[in-house]
Amino acid sequence: MSAPPKTVLVATPEEETAIRQAVRTAQPGSPDSVLAGPEHVPGLVTLLSDPAVSGPIYDLPRPINAETVGAWVAEAQALRQKGEAILFVSLDPAGEVAGYSRFSVWPDRSSAEIVGGRRADLQSRGQGSSGAARSFGWMFEALGVRLVGLTAALDNVRSARVIEAAGFVRMGERDSVRPDGTIRRSLYWEMTRDQWRALHGT
Repeated sequence: MSAPPKTVLVATPEEETAIRQAVRTAQPGSPDSVLAGPEHVPGLVTLLSDPAVSGPIYDLPRPINAETVGAWVAEAQALRQKGEAILFVSLDPAGEVAGYSRFSVWPDRSSAEIVGGRRADLQSRGQGSSGAARSFGWMFEALGVRLVGLTAALDNVRSARVIEAAGFVRMGERDSVRPDGTIRRSLYWEMTRDQWRALHGT
């Protein structure tokens, strides 16, 4: 289960309200992405059934099947209406699910997290850093949060490289809780919106 960043920010009531509304109305930051719905469940099951995609990700439903993934999509839709989560899927030119991004948002703390995965045949093409940077910037600017926290498995070198290339500050490790209650030790990073803008000129 996603957990808010270690650093605790306190949003004003006005800021919290604005973030919740931004989450409810947010549109994808990438032209190949759409809001996930029931029609994407079969494609997500295919995507996430590949250990190369789902293996490093701690907060996916297990086992991965139509029932659990369908409930996961429905949960994300309900949380979006509360202003607390968004689930996007990316589609390839054939319209098949090629990846996903799930944003968890804590409006009262002006904070967010992103977790995602991409189809194995589309990984290691040199597009990970640019796509991740686009998502990070979108979180700060479209959702209006002031802090983003990220985790990665201790052995997930590829994600760590992408996160650090974007300028996130390594802040040690934390325990990530899987849906079944078991613990995964994770690497942990944070970045503020001011830091992002200073680094990326936005």
